[in-house]
Amino acid sequence: MEVLNLPAFEPRTRKGRGRYNEIWDPFRKKFVALTPEEWVRQHMLHFLTQYRGYPSSLIRVEAALTYNRLKKRSDIVAYNAQGSPLLLVECKAPQVELTQKVFDQVALYNVTFSGRCLLVTNGLKHLVCEIDHQNKKWKFLPDIPYYSDICTLNHELS
Repeated sequence: MEVLNLPAFEPRTRKGRGRYNEIWDPFRKKFVALTPEEWVRQHMLHFLTQYRGYPSSLIRVEAALTYNRLKKRSDIVAYNAQGSPLLLVECKAPQVELTQKVFDQVALYNVTFSGRCLLVTNGLKHLVCEIDHQNKKWKFLPDIPYYSDICTLNHELS
């Protein structure tokens, strides 16, 4: 698989039954197809928990949501201790360009979740945005926030 702009780790993999090999997902507690998007998702999960301090117990993978009666799944949602969404992550394969359409997808999911930050990544490039829902403002952040920081982000956006 492709080298990403995230710290490397030693995933548990095995030969798959279909087109793809499989990778162990410790959050879903099962092997899943090792698609390019899954490669990015597993790296991001590792990064968030090992390098940014997000508690594993407060992360959901492929969290279900309903928007206009359509069933959707978000790639990663990180919550605070009170169960409120903090970070909504949309992972794409490395060859997928991060366009407005991709960002619109995670923004649409956030209508349901009302997370504090949105993150779109293809493993090579990461776009993270802080949302001030009350004042209907947003701003891009220079880096993926630490869990301790995202819990205390200031909603006075300029």
